[in-house]
Amino acid sequence: MPAVDTVGVVFDLGGVVLRWQPREFLPRLLPSYATDAESTRALMAGIFQSFGGDWAEFDRGALDAKTLATRIATRTGIPASEAARLIDAIPDELQPLPETLALIDHLHAQGTRLFFLSNMPAPYADLLEARHAFFSRFEFGLFSARVGCIKPDPAIFTLAQTRFGLPASQLLFIDDVQHNVDAARAVGWRAIRFESAERCRDEIGMLLKL
Repeated sequence: MPAVDTVGVVFDLGGVVLRWQPREFLPRLLPSYATDAESTRALMAGIFQSFGGDWAEFDRGALDAKTLATRIATRTGIPASEAARLIDAIPDELQPLPETLALIDHLHAQGTRLFFLSNMPAPYADLLEARHAFFSRFEFGLFSARVGCIKPDPAIFTLAQTRFGLPASQLLFIDDVQHNVDAARAVGWRAIRFESAERCRDEIGMLLKL
């Protein structure tokens, strides 16, 4: 891709700016159910449904945490009280990744316009914004639950583009999920699949000539 001089860099949050490791935290939070690698994989599938189904509706803001817990219990056999405890505990697992924060600080110091676009349930969004100072680095951002739309729906990219006030050709999106990267490219954004902060910094540097 050719370098561009003016661009807004748009960060996904979970898995990019914030740690997201359900294979690690499910055995710790639900030790009676995630007892080995196989049961942990099955539990992930039953709870998160590849971020479709009920969890997608939670991200979209169309399903509350209590209803989600009941549906997870029905689907997995975990008591609803345990499912609710897990749902409530997840924001504590979404801790900032120091290497990505350093990248954000570097871009901010260069005068790069920074935004975020995240699939995130409303209660998590509220907690995260209240807890983490790094949000001040972003000029603007969209949480899915607040706009009733989730990635990879093209509509959320169109809405974000309008809110950010930049044309598609000047938006560079960073996400750890390939179908979200593909969706961004399909609407004319540039996009990078996040694998590590170091590699991402190199790719951004080549594009922005930083």
